[in-house]
Amino acid sequence: MTSTVPQTFADEWAAWHRIREQQLTHPHGFLAVTSLTWLGEHPVAAPGSPGRWWADSRGVVVELADGDELVVEGTRVTGEHVVGELGLRESRLLHDGDVAVEVAERGGRYVVRVRDPRSPLLAAHPGTPAFPADPRWSVPGRFVAFDAPRPTAVPGVLEGVEHVYDAPGTVEFTLDGTPYALRAFPGHGDGAVMVLFSDATSGDTTYPFRSLDLVPAADGSVQVDLNRAVNLPCAYTDLATCPTPPAENRLPVAVEAGERTPTVRGAARPTDDGAELDRAALVAPSQGPGSRAA
Repeated sequence: MTSTVPQTFADEWAAWHRIREQQLTHPHGFLAVTSLTWLGEHPVAAPGSPGRWWADSRGVVVELADGDELVVEGTRVTGEHVVGELGLRESRLLHDGDVAVEVAERGGRYVVRVRDPRSPLLAAHPGTPAFPADPRWSVPGRFVAFDAPRPTAVPGVLEGVEHVYDAPGTVEFTLDGTPYALRAFPGHGDGAVMVLFSDATSGDTTYPFRSLDLVPAADGSVQVDLNRAVNLPCAYTDLATCPTPPAENRLPVAVEAGERTPTVRGAARPTDDGAELDRAALVAPSQGPGSRAA
């Protein structure tokens, strides 16, 4: 009976990893992003998208040229269209044929990202390398809530971008007899939290930081399975605005679990209005602190 446990554990991890890859390679997933354009008060083009875009007191606005249109929540729009204001880290998808145009709030600013199913990065993706699943890296832990959420500012991977999260608490666990506590940020879904962390493999066999999604039980108990640590979008492309971990979230141990550094990365080239994926520059990723060029 005992001998089957590691294989069962590995099978469950493999099923999770397949789903993770399916999400990553969705036609409008992050590997499909081909351009990133920051918005200000002056209209600019977003490479790969129709129209000219800007932000004013109404929020995000686009002016479409004659003959151009976008589909917004199933309705075709032409001419000037007010997308409106977006909340903290909110994203909305508009459509131009099979291309999705993402309008998002990031770091207190608005951005337009084009997601094209024909992205060369998506076409070239060979799959994300990962360490073999190992039960050693799955340990019981506990989510300890703060008395009140604590605003926590962290730099983004792009120069000048700062993200602020209302951290709800910490995740505490023990590895090989040593206790650790990592500050958690709000996750996706009720009660979910996200932990950004780095460790002794960061910048070597893994990207400089990774993320772990957790859903604590009502009593705070949670299984901390580092085999499910994943890369953020910035590990794959310059066209990302990812937050970096809080200073206290560096583990001094080598976490040889979870996703490793991608073998192909999309390098961006600057344009007059933003940055777009250079179709000729799919490169082996650098092990540095992350791109700050886009």
